[in-house]
Amino acid sequence: MDDYKLNDQASPHTAIAPVPVVKRRSLWRQAIWVLVILAVIGGVVWWVEMRPAPAQRTGRFQVNGPMPVVTAIVEKADVGITLNALGTVTPSAVVTVRSQVGGQLVNVAFREGQLVKKGDLLAEIDPRPYQFALAQAQGTLQRDQSLLKNAELDLARYKTLAAQDSIPKQQLDTQAALVAQYQGTVQTDQGLVDNAKLNLSYTKVVAPMDGRVGLRQIDQGNYVQLSDAGGLVVLTAVQPITVIFNVPEDNIPAIMRRVTSGASLPVTAFDRAQLNKLATGKLVTVDNQIDQTTGTVKLRAEFPNEDGVLFPNQFVNIQLLVDTVKDASVIPTPAIQRGAPGTFVYAVKEDGTAHVQPVKLGVTQGEKVQIISGLNVGDPVVVDGADKLRDGAAVSQRDATGAAVGNQPAANQNDTQRGQRGQQRRRGNSP
Repeated sequence: MDDYKLNDQASPHTAIAPVPVVKRRSLWRQAIWVLVILAVIGGVVWWVEMRPAPAQRTGRFQVNGPMPVVTAIVEKADVGITLNALGTVTPSAVVTVRSQVGGQLVNVAFREGQLVKKGDLLAEIDPRPYQFALAQAQGTLQRDQSLLKNAELDLARYKTLAAQDSIPKQQLDTQAALVAQYQGTVQTDQGLVDNAKLNLSYTKVVAPMDGRVGLRQIDQGNYVQLSDAGGLVVLTAVQPITVIFNVPEDNIPAIMRRVTSGASLPVTAFDRAQLNKLATGKLVTVDNQIDQTTGTVKLRAEFPNEDGVLFPNQFVNIQLLVDTVKDASVIPTPAIQRGAPGTFVYAVKEDGTAHVQPVKLGVTQGEKVQIISGLNVGDPVVVDGADKLRDGAAVSQRDATGAAVGNQPAANQNDTQRGQRGQQRRRGNSP
């Protein structure tokens, strides 16, 4: 009796079939779930119809818009014809300073690595033995000069007596021969004196040229001999200094035409990474034959090297300016593309669209390349962003600083109209 209810309105004598409570609850639950599902469907439909239109993306990958690119214009400029090579810094002269007399080294007058001038004192040998030799030679000379003077006086007397027939002619001739003998002796003595003076001067070792001294090969107090192979020190000329480099033999005719015409060809030295400019000089000579093994020719360039940045045996990258093309049409090197049309660029037309334009290239210098044909001065070309372009694509131009330049194309009208119709449908204005 607990699971059933009787109808209150029914007669007490009438029997009514009981309604199960569990069945009523099931019907209510089904109705609630139906209402929830309808609400969810209605919310989805409202969100789809009434949501705001998504903002178009900007940038390189924007939808239904012009492609942003960086452009540059064709300009007039001078373009240099340069040759690049690897060179070795070579001193213009290297001298091993040796003593020309033997003796004890009593003074070292230089500092290792010092820059010296021609005639500066480098070292000194004990001079006393050579001073004594000079004094001895001078004494011998003085004695023989006295003998010569006495013989010359006797010869004068004999000439007077011979004129008077007071002495035989043979005696006069003998005296004349004696004078000549003493003259030779005096001349020999004078040579010995000069040699002694020279040896004495050699006791002071001086720099034979301007340059930089290296590490000393012998210390003070040692006995210096003429046979010492290492010498006292090595002196290298570094101001100016030269660089020797090789160029292919195919470039020699152009170089020789410029050299024979009297032109001075500038040469620039860069570091190993070609990032830093080290020095600027000029070409001074070309070798007289081609190396058949490598097919190259050696050239020598000279640099003032006043700051000492170039060091002997240093490897440097050389850039030789052979000639200059005046008033050439140039564009940045990144604008050049290569593909099926050959060498081409994306040229931007007046309507703001980029088109493939084949070009013929000339000389390249750094970040600039000469355009022989295909473009005119003032034409804009795409420098950055060409990897996503196609022929006829609309572009939005910017310069290297990011500022807008050129004609900016309007948005695609078909896409705009489709967007407007979509918004009207969402507002309920479209049938």
